[in-house]
Amino acid sequence: MQSTDLIPFLAFALAAGLLIGCVGIGGVILVPLLTYAGGIPIQTAIAAAMFAYLVSGAIGTIVFARRKSIRWDLTAWMWAGAMPAAFAGALVASAAPAWILELLIGILAAGSGLNSLLAKTATQSTTGGNLSMPALLAIGALTGFASALTGTGGPLVLIPILMLLDIPVLTAIGLSQAIQLPIAALATAGNIYAESLDVVLGCLLAAGISLGTWGGARVAHVLPKPTLRAVVSALMVAVGTMILVKLVYAALAG
Repeated sequence: MQSTDLIPFLAFALAAGLLIGCVGIGGVILVPLLTYAGGIPIQTAIAAAMFAYLVSGAIGTIVFARRKSIRWDLTAWMWAGAMPAAFAGALVASAAPAWILELLIGILAAGSGLNSLLAKTATQSTTGGNLSMPALLAIGALTGFASALTGTGGPLVLIPILMLLDIPVLTAIGLSQAIQLPIAALATAGNIYAESLDVVLGCLLAAGISLGTWGGARVAHVLPKPTLRAVVSALMVAVGTMILVKLVYAALAG
């Protein structure tokens, strides 16, 4: 990696970290930025991003936990489902065609954002619905596999599911921070096994994401909750749409 690459890659990671800390789903922009703007192969970008989420997950979890914004009663079972699924997702990602991974990222982003925008918010409770152990395991497994497969870190899948189940948006963001830790750890193990991890790039991204996540998590506790929900939803729709448009354009041009 050339030294001239450091500044833009750090900027990409800082921007993603700010969004991760503030609205939970900033990881969705990191892989597209690395791939489209930075010229990094998508499998390499996904592996480096998952490595960096180890740092952002730890920082976000600490900040949200200190402000009592994490439902620990929901966390353990989701972790149990997420860890083996994340390892499997990383192995699949290392072998999957790049365009399929891009398509999945675009669909996840746009679909999740639309679902959140269309969901009712007026009757949302302050504590959220009661979820059974099998439901938490299933949610964790889905989140772990899809996140490791696409390099989105967990929140992109988890947040809309929790919001649909009437979990308050700030709690959903806090849980999405906590679930990054096991997903990133097991996905990174899978990427190391598949020899798709660029450690230098991963460390560089971790440095930028750590700074952004710390600041963004503090902002999240200041913004009104309806504003947080709107920003989360709109960002997912915008990013997903751009990715899908790019794929359609490439298909037509080819």
